[in-house]
Amino acid sequence: MDYRNENGRRYHAYRDGRYLIPNDEEEKERLDMMHEMMLTLMRRKLFLAPLEDSVGRVLDLGTGTGVWAMDFADQFPHAEVWGNDLSPIQPTYVPPNVKFIVDDFEDEWAYGDQKFDFIHARYLAVSVKDFAKLIRRCYENTVPGGWVEFQDWDCVIYSEDGSTEGTSIKQYYEAVLPIMRQTGVEPGPGPKLEGWFRDAGFEDIHVEKFLMPMGAWPKDKRLKTLGAWNLVTAQSGFEASAIAPLTRHGGWSKEEVKILVAKTINDARNPDIHGLFDFYVVYGRKPR
Repeated sequence: MDYRNENGRRYHAYRDGRYLIPNDEEEKERLDMMHEMMLTLMRRKLFLAPLEDSVGRVLDLGTGTGVWAMDFADQFPHAEVWGNDLSPIQPTYVPPNVKFIVDDFEDEWAYGDQKFDFIHARYLAVSVKDFAKLIRRCYENTVPGGWVEFQDWDCVIYSEDGSTEGTSIKQYYEAVLPIMRQTGVEPGPGPKLEGWFRDAGFEDIHVEKFLMPMGAWPKDKRLKTLGAWNLVTAQSGFEASAIAPLTRHGGWSKEEVKILVAKTINDARNPDIHGLFDFYVVYGRKPR
């Protein structure tokens, strides 16, 4: 609980510096909004894997505010749901079948002899140094016949009409993503997940790719709604994702980051800039 406070933001204390995004109230609000955005993206589903109603032990990696774990526990009241995170920012009033623990999921796991029926991970981009190893560990800690599902970004922005070229929002990602990679974390795991699942030994692997616009510019009603959600969460997320990497590791000043963030927000709001991201949901089953 002895958090680091830096540049007006608050960061985790356990394994200080391991994760470069804040854990303060502003970030918690953003994460909860992203949860609603993901439910909109996935048509109100928490997961896509074909789980049975009798699912027993469940693990949510990097649970954040714990909102996914709590929703899952409400939906499956007979399940035993664990959520781990570097920060103890989850609420204390939770469903009786939920347990939150402070843990680094890239360390050795210590959850008892029992394996999990389902392991879930959502947007771990920029928080994992070795996705292949983490997915192998998920395989090892899943019961035969159990499922693992990762939902994650390819954080590279693009446009189908070239409207993102030469913009501040393009510059933002060109500045932040290389610094993230230099610190050893993976900012674009989405398109690589299927290969890691196959290498780990999973079968019945399913891959689904979703389009996520930046801003409410699409004509399609569903994409417009998703883009509006993405814009709302990104307006605080741009600073949250950039301030520590660029000031700690990139030699930027706080003021320089804030100027870039302000320009990036203006571009995200510009209906003539048609930014897109790809978001992947990949699940697989451990052989029986």
